[in-house]
Amino acid sequence: MAQWVLKYADGRGQIHQQVAAADTEKELRERYSQQGFLIYSIKPRLAAAPKLLGKPRKLNLEKFLIFNQQFVTLIRAGLPILKSLDLLAERLTDPKTAPHIQAVRDEVRTGTLLSEAFRQQEIFPKIYVTSVMAGEKSGSLTEILDRYIGYQKLSLAVRKKVLVSLLYPSVLVVLVVLLMVFLVTYVVPTFATLYSTMQAQLPALTQYLIAIGTTARSYILFFAAGLAGAILLLRWWSRTEAARETLDRFKMKLPIAGDIWLKYQVAQLARILSTLLTGGIPLVQAMETAAESLGTPILEHAVTQAGKSVREGQPLSASLRTSGLVPPLALDMIEVGESTGALPAMLNSVAEFFEEDVNTRMQATLSLIEPAIMIFMGSFVAFVLIALYLPIFSLADTIR
Repeated sequence: MAQWVLKYADGRGQIHQQVAAADTEKELRERYSQQGFLIYSIKPRLAAAPKLLGKPRKLNLEKFLIFNQQFVTLIRAGLPILKSLDLLAERLTDPKTAPHIQAVRDEVRTGTLLSEAFRQQEIFPKIYVTSVMAGEKSGSLTEILDRYIGYQKLSLAVRKKVLVSLLYPSVLVVLVVLLMVFLVTYVVPTFATLYSTMQAQLPALTQYLIAIGTTARSYILFFAAGLAGAILLLRWWSRTEAARETLDRFKMKLPIAGDIWLKYQVAQLARILSTLLTGGIPLVQAMETAAESLGTPILEHAVTQAGKSVREGQPLSASLRTSGLVPPLALDMIEVGESTGALPAMLNSVAEFFEEDVNTRMQATLSLIEPAIMIFMGSFVAFVLIALYLPIFSLADTIR
């Protein structure tokens, strides 16, 4: 079907413009006329700007945040949306985002709604597209974009805090693995060559260690190739929907880490719902958007099911309680927010509470993991040294 840019007025006299699909202009005109709309114009929609080949690239959220700050500033200064997009599209320094913003500008120039133009690019967050759509309908685009900017700042701050907390333990684990590989594949075979020239009877512990070291040194390239292949295979498998759900269930079952991961996801859910509800999005639509914005299939499914219950008239807290995933404290706070009519503010409080709880528990857990890694590394080095020097002590006793 061809796509057309349709401009019409409803029964209350409000002017609307949207993109509609129909085989012919006559068919589209008759369809909307039968619904009681007054047709002003129908124009063929120009072909969309070509998208990047392959899978859409991941959006740089920090640079997209800067774009939105500039976009809101220009609109608030009185510039039309199209002029603002013209100014920003040619000045973006991010090569990944610039083509998509330029495509949005070209779509808006042909008469497409701003939210629809962003949606067609398939790279912008669902919560952002929904927020823009709400701003268009309510006439308060700048205020709603300000709320989105505030949400994005908080979300990025929490994410950075988590990543920084994990950085030092990750580096420590890598260094420990490299040290173990060095000892097993270089130091141990060197001692094996020395002992082979001495024709000495080696203790069983030393024999086992030398057997492992010489085998590892001979097949280290095969081990590396196998490890790289396993990582690539795991990455390919993890992109499937079934694998993502399996990985989510595995994360939830991890001791300590599983609870931290789940609370972080619940905090993200509460933050998204609070932002959308404050922006005037109905609860059911906000839950649909939140489900699509979450990166965890198991929680996405739970929120989708809860959205169906809410559509049937059930309270949000009761609908989420049936999933068994949301912590009881969060459900109690949401129930209080529903009963007092302050659900968006209470959801914001849920997000803040769980984000702080995640940060505190991560710091406490990492403070225990770091010494555990050091103890393991020290124990391994001590084991290697003892196994390698036992024959030397035995030879010394023989000489005496």
